[in-house]
Amino acid sequence: MLNDDLDNSQSIAPAGIAFSQACENNKQPILEVLQQELQDSIHVLEVGSGTGQHSVYFAPRLTHLTWQTSDMFVNHATINAWHADYPAPNLYAPLTFDVSRDSVPVNEVADAPYDAVFTANSLHIMSWTLVAKLFQLVGDMLPLNGKFIVYGPFNENGSYSSASNRQFDHSLRQRDANSGIRHLEDVIDLANAHHLMLSKRYEMPSNNQILVFEKLY
Repeated sequence: MLNDDLDNSQSIAPAGIAFSQACENNKQPILEVLQQELQDSIHVLEVGSGTGQHSVYFAPRLTHLTWQTSDMFVNHATINAWHADYPAPNLYAPLTFDVSRDSVPVNEVADAPYDAVFTANSLHIMSWTLVAKLFQLVGDMLPLNGKFIVYGPFNENGSYSSASNRQFDHSLRQRDANSGIRHLEDVIDLANAHHLMLSKRYEMPSNNQILVFEKLY
């Protein structure tokens, strides 16, 4: 199924392949931010591509750049299935990236570093140790003025932003005690430690945010 009609925003999952309703709900608001923030970017690495739904929606609407997916190998089949049904010339098959043991995968599209990294709904499902590892890897890899764009829920001033986020955090910690919604101030401090400064912050639907970090030195 070739996604020729970019005005049709409703994605249909390939037969028997995982579908994320959250991705379906948030893809357009996220895209609107990416269209602003990635105007000058050339090579984007998506960390934790999940089902692949975001990638097949974003890439054909950001035709000036390359969109490189990545995730743990166990998720590659699902991502590839979405790519097969919704191909785009600037969308690339997933590279293996497990933050717990891998370095940032090398850009195989061009002999150039990624100048932007995007990740959605990943920080709260990782341990804080792995969050720190991710920021270290991204901070080391990005060139000057490169961007790290992070989407998800965050606590602020020691409090939950909503009752639904409180419930979500409780469910995360029941499943894995090392996961949970991160505190905005901790994430900013962590980013600063790796030369990444918060340049923009966007309030998003369903009590989520996009944080845009830029490597300034």
